[in-house]
Amino acid sequence: MNKIQQTPVVEPVESPVVELVETKGHAGSEWLARYSTSLMGVFGTPQRVLVRGAGCLVWDADGKEYLDLLGGIAVNALGHANPFVTSVISSQLATLGHVSNFFTSPTQIALAEKLLALGNAPAGSKVFFTNSGTEANEAAFKLARRNTGGGDTKRTKIIALEGAFHGRTMGALALTAKEAYRAPFEPLPGGVVHIPFGDVEALKAAVDETVAAVFLEPIQGEAGVRPLPPGYLKAARELTARAGALLILDEVQTGIGRTGKWLASEDAGIMPDAVTLAKGLGGGFPIGALVTFGVETSSLLSAGQHGTTFGGNPVATAAALATLHAIESQDVLANVAAVGEHLRSALAAVPGVTEVRGEGLLIGFDLDADVAPAVVQAGLDAGFIVNSPGPRTIRLAPPLVLTTAQADTFLAAFPAILQAAKDAQ
Repeated sequence: MNKIQQTPVVEPVESPVVELVETKGHAGSEWLARYSTSLMGVFGTPQRVLVRGAGCLVWDADGKEYLDLLGGIAVNALGHANPFVTSVISSQLATLGHVSNFFTSPTQIALAEKLLALGNAPAGSKVFFTNSGTEANEAAFKLARRNTGGGDTKRTKIIALEGAFHGRTMGALALTAKEAYRAPFEPLPGGVVHIPFGDVEALKAAVDETVAAVFLEPIQGEAGVRPLPPGYLKAARELTARAGALLILDEVQTGIGRTGKWLASEDAGIMPDAVTLAKGLGGGFPIGALVTFGVETSSLLSAGQHGTTFGGNPVATAAALATLHAIESQDVLANVAAVGEHLRSALAAVPGVTEVRGEGLLIGFDLDADVAPAVVQAGLDAGFIVNSPGPRTIRLAPPLVLTTAQADTFLAAFPAILQAAKDAQ
């Protein structure tokens, strides 16, 4: 763990951005007023206006410091302003920033090769790069639509789970289970069936020769960090293989070391047909990927059937290569496992915490009262950024370089944060 390199906490330096957006002397309340008149309200009112970060710390427009235990929702794998990643991005941008997909670049090819190696992919496996997780799942949705099967019975059905979150674009939204997200945009792309979470018998009943694909998150993040029960992924692999359906794993939130392994599904001992990645892959720079395993699956989408303008651009792929290199060279996966275990064990002993779930540094824990949103606010007041995916659930997805000492500052403060939240109700 002594290899973990935290970004030094230094005073902000002047940069060309300062000339374009002057942040000094402007209070957070002023920025939020300007926000409300210029940006769509799809995210509600932002909780704070953040102006800089270093490692696991961020600062807002009023100068307040926070320990970031959400990491941009599992995105900032190496924390904020990692010197190595930022230097690689700057160097690549100064060399070659964008080319259309009529061309390729060495970083695009090298990253695809690296991802296939990390996934122990068999010969014939391929990668398609996107800009986000929802775009990766859109590509996977189209991949599933191409798995039509032969003979008289066409595969038209796609299975997803209750509680699933796969994104907000139309195909990914069809896979997403939450009614509040879906209802305003119906009718959605058809053929998607949601079955009970973690119920192997329900899966057995649903998967037949009419199913094109089964989409699964090894751990459902938006549903409160719910891991699939042991044996479920193996059963899903056996059932889909028997029916000719694809098994597609959404590891957008759980991949790239988040659980202490490159992929959360590694322990299941299976080879899916495809995996989607994003979030931590670029260390804060937008990039996603659809990885297909084997020749048959990788051949389902042919030339002209899908595409993207910015996906796989030289800067994004360079950022991802830098992120993967840092995770490997600094023994970050071991840090994730150790600090994650420390956090989960300590949280389980906190009065008012009723259950702790998750793996590595993707952690969800339930409270004994419907005060999770109030805990988020009390946490901000105390200098900690956390998330509440449900009325009683708190989610932590901090940078993978979070130290035990930093985790302990949160653990020491949390009982008072929880009490403040209860007092505010």
